Amino acid sequence: MKITGVEVYGYDLTYRHGDYVMSGDQVVSRLPSTVVRILSDRSVEGWGEVCPLGPLYLDSHASGARAALKQVAPSLIGCDPTNLSAIHIAMDRALKGHGYAKSAVDIACWDLLGKVTRTDVATLLGGRIQDSFPLYEAVPLGPPERMRDHVIARREEGIRRFQLKVGADPREDAERVRCVAESLSDNDLVIADANGGWRLQDALVAARLLEPLPGVILEEPCRTLEECVRVRQRTRLPMVLDEVITDVNAMLRAFQAGAMEAVNLKLSKFAGLTGSRLMRDLADRLGLRVTIEDTWGGDLVTAAVSHLAASTRAGQILTVSFMNDWTREHIAGYSPRSHAGIGAAPAGAGLGVQVDTGALGKPLISIP
Repeated sequence: MKITGVEVYGYDLTYRHGDYVMSGDQVVSRLPSTVVRILSDRSVEGWGEVCPLGPLYLDSHASGARAALKQVAPSLIGCDPTNLSAIHIAMDRALKGHGYAKSAVDIACWDLLGKVTRTDVATLLGGRIQDSFPLYEAVPLGPPERMRDHVIARREEGIRRFQLKVGADPREDAERVRCVAESLSDNDLVIADANGGWRLQDALVAARLLEPLPGVILEEPCRTLEECVRVRQRTRLPMVLDEVITDVNAMLRAFQAGAMEAVNLKLSKFAGLTGSRLMRDLADRLGLRVTIEDTWGGDLVTAAVSHLAASTRAGQILTVSFMNDWTREHIAGYSPRSHAGIGAAPAGAGLGVQVDTGALGKPLISIP
């Protein structure tokens, strides 16, 4: 089996709730997403997607993804799309780094592999061992009452796990978390995510103020792993690390330093499902829980996330995000779709979703 063509499409994703605000004055309301279509000589195709969260969140941006895909796409022609190792070797020979862009190709090849073998991606990733899993919703940074009202509205829809964006003034952040936490029950989960926005001193102040609140987990307090380690050493709060965990070595360093109890796995940060499965399995061996998601995305990203989650042990999952619940546009029929705060992976072959090519328009890049 050989790849005969690679097409790259673009479309915009609009945040469902207006402005998505994070630490460092990062505000997004609309983001360009990039879709990859892999064509084969057996008339079977695979689809993947990547959507960086703007140019300031990680070392990634939409224009960079498309430029990188234009660079690597010719190297894929003639490759076997079901041989994921060979696909990554070909991409790495064509372009160093840029794993976030390669993620869309990786996902598309898993989709194609599933269709060829008439198997869902979760089974290919090791086995579908969860029929459903809990979802979380991120709450943009804002006044405490607005964040509380956002949580109450989402809770009425069935969500029980919330990631509160913090990373501003530590005392104001603590008030934000307190205001939300007081509106929830003991079975609800609150993650205070600073996205690396605090200086070390501010992170320590925030952690001290958050400790008395029940059920609060701290995520990514500072910009560097070294700072996050120092925060974890001086607080009783469980901690999730995200942006600073860039590869296997970083995860092992953080684990050996006792810096975290859970890790946030974003598919595009690890070049797709292939790398994310490795990180998931390593976290499992280390006894760490995982959040499974991506930086941003629509139906295709959500489908890929759902299959990795469905192949993950229930006890290992901290939470999962269905980002197509957070956005207005849908290119695969708003599938997969959550229900009352619970997600599940589609049952069909591959990713199990059907892409509406009419919603994408003409390709931005077409090889050959």
